[in-house]
Amino acid sequence: MDYNFLADTVLFHGASPEEIKSMLGCLGAVEKTAAKGEVLFRAGSPAKYMAMVLSGSVQIENDDVWGNKSVLDSIGPGEVFAETYACVPDEPLQVSAVAVEKSALLLMDAARLLRTCPQACAHHVTLIRNLLVVSAQKNLSLSRRIFHTSAKTIRGRLLSYLSYQAVRSGGNYFDIPFNRQQLADYLSVDRSAMSAELSKMRKDGLLECSRSRFHLNTGSGELGY
Repeated sequence: MDYNFLADTVLFHGASPEEIKSMLGCLGAVEKTAAKGEVLFRAGSPAKYMAMVLSGSVQIENDDVWGNKSVLDSIGPGEVFAETYACVPDEPLQVSAVAVEKSALLLMDAARLLRTCPQACAHHVTLIRNLLVVSAQKNLSLSRRIFHTSAKTIRGRLLSYLSYQAVRSGGNYFDIPFNRQQLADYLSVDRSAMSAELSKMRKDGLLECSRSRFHLNTGSGELGY
């Protein structure tokens, strides 16, 4: 276990590697390896554990009864998922968590976090505070997706999402965590129509893109919705 890596995550912020080792014992933490495409948490089932991605990536998905898929979030190394459902153990998940690639995970028993630590762990309060920060960040992430999908046109949705990614990266060159199909699912648009719109945006001089790499040409063209 790389405790120095964990010390840089939001969940274990403010704790030393030695303290984190003790925390993991309190949380009954176990490591798990997931194959590409493996369903880690399935919609309709309860979640006992919250999970942190140690390596690889996990996608949070929602599928309706007709098989239409929506991508709600992409979870990378150091990020946590399923924490809300794990804190309400009888609540069935409304989403599924799927490994996008071979991934390493850290599973933690959320119930142990919500009750008084039998060992009077001095770092229990730190974990609860950090978990609140994690939950707040997730709420912001969901709010951003609502904002990105509120535009009426595909171009508007693309511009909203790509503009946010540019601001987040601090420049007009950036990589996004989705392939084309995943981006279409995230923005709730048809992939073919989205690809056609990206081609139009390239012709209009608004952007250049190759796979998941984008460059926004903000000095030319009209960024109209």
